[in-house]
Amino acid sequence: MTQQDIEEGKGLAIISYLTIIGTIIAYFMNNDKKNVFTSFHVRQSLGLWLTYFVLAWVVSAVNSWFATLGFWAFFGILFIYAFINAVGGKALEIPLVGAFYQKIFSNLGR
Repeated sequence: MTQQDIEEGKGLAIISYLTIIGTIIAYFMNNDKKNVFTSFHVRQSLGLWLTYFVLAWVVSAVNSWFATLGFWAFFGILFIYAFINAVGGKALEIPLVGAFYQKIFSNLGR
């Protein structure tokens, strides 16, 4: 990944973390260029959003303030970490789950 790839893909990488709609927009806008930096962050954000929705469903069934607070803190930290990496032009995997997301979504953006 070159510095030029990072600079060209930074905008879409940032958009991918804003909402699930932003992830979808970044994915389709990146289909023509196939920027490796954007593809990396689209895979990370898609994994985060899908995990977020699945775990939100599970946590909502628990109906506990502690579970809800832990859920929000966990995903808040992961999203902020990933967003800061996208803004900073870094392609660092999200702790705990980033390598898994890269593996299962490896066909996206290639």
